[in-house]
Amino acid sequence: MYRKSQEYLMNEYKISASALELHQRTMEAVEPLFREYENIREYNQFKVLKAFQEERISDYHFTNTTGYGYGDIGRDTLDLVYARIFKAEKALVRPHFVSGTHAISSVLYGILRPGDTLLAITGRPYDTILGVIGIDQTEEDGNIGSLKDFGISYEEIELRNNQIDIDAVLKTLRADQKVKMLHIQRSKGYASRNSFTIGEIEEAIRAIRVEFPDVIIFVDNCYGEFIEDREPVEAGADIVAGSLIKNAGGGISPTGGYIAGRGDLVDLSSYRLTVPGLGGETGSTFGVMRSFFQGLFMAPQVSIEALKTAIYAAKIMEQAGFEVHPKAEVKRTDIVQAITFRDKDKLIDFVKGIQYGAPVDSNASCEPWDMPGYKDQVIMAAGAFIQGASIELSCDAPIREPYTAYLQGGLSFDHGKIGILIAISRIL
Repeated sequence: MYRKSQEYLMNEYKISASALELHQRTMEAVEPLFREYENIREYNQFKVLKAFQEERISDYHFTNTTGYGYGDIGRDTLDLVYARIFKAEKALVRPHFVSGTHAISSVLYGILRPGDTLLAITGRPYDTILGVIGIDQTEEDGNIGSLKDFGISYEEIELRNNQIDIDAVLKTLRADQKVKMLHIQRSKGYASRNSFTIGEIEEAIRAIRVEFPDVIIFVDNCYGEFIEDREPVEAGADIVAGSLIKNAGGGISPTGGYIAGRGDLVDLSSYRLTVPGLGGETGSTFGVMRSFFQGLFMAPQVSIEALKTAIYAAKIMEQAGFEVHPKAEVKRTDIVQAITFRDKDKLIDFVKGIQYGAPVDSNASCEPWDMPGYKDQVIMAAGAFIQGASIELSCDAPIREPYTAYLQGGLSFDHGKIGILIAISRIL
């Protein structure tokens, strides 16, 4: 580390000498690991640039429509750019998606019908999807509009040795002819497994397609965009969805989400976002199109900066004696880094440290709370320019054993390092 930077960290941020020593050892270990991902970043940047050029993006695409939003050329052209990048027939990119969960839900509600079965083949989905499905819904909850309330059944296949149990999937498909859609969650969410690489997803899809070519395969792509040199549609998925305040928004998009894939399935999903007959033809864009285009252009760079932060966190926390998942050397497919503390107080102190290292609301002290959509209390550090943007340095954790924090984001690796050093100095 540059000498003046080191002195500044010690004097202004009170980073301990032991933490800086850990930092030095960590940097020596991770810098060789960064090179592969910098090559991926370069390729993805070329791919994004080419899509912009092929759609002839110009200043007039940065539109500001109101009302119905008919004929919004910026909105419609951004859909085409996303479709090119994701190698999809069609895409739907809108500020009206309030989160990745909303985009995912639009796919589920748009395509599934009463009597259909949704089969999750990567274990239980992320916490916020459980209410959508209707898992653990009680009579006291009433009819809240979950898939369960609409007569859509749900089954899940547990992983076998942290891999998709293809034999079990095929057995279930043979036994239940009502399975219409398979759900694959690329990122680990709050699970202790590895996230699934594009290669692993492709292997599973190929095996399933041999016997069941018509089953719809949907991939929750949150946290995974631009981390590999392919996206799930290229691996055979029918449809994917994600958030613009994660990787795909490049830290610039102020809100929104996207859906990409087979044309008819994207259309059905669009009817859920708006209404049948209108779909993606309407929806004003409130002046966000410049941010959406610019965020997408920056996404390959920013996503890899966040990934480098995750790799750095894995190595420095492992050297400090904590459990990390995945380890720094494991091939990555998303930006999420799990750190297990097995101590409630250390978990909370670490998350608070990430908040103190933020550019926004660094004076705030985050506390566990009953967050909507989550079963357990959750503590979240998110001192971000965009509220809840987990492409910016953030950390969240359900307050439950074994007390694991999930770190993600970092618009720049330099900031990611500082935030982690502040957090680790609190618990060493």
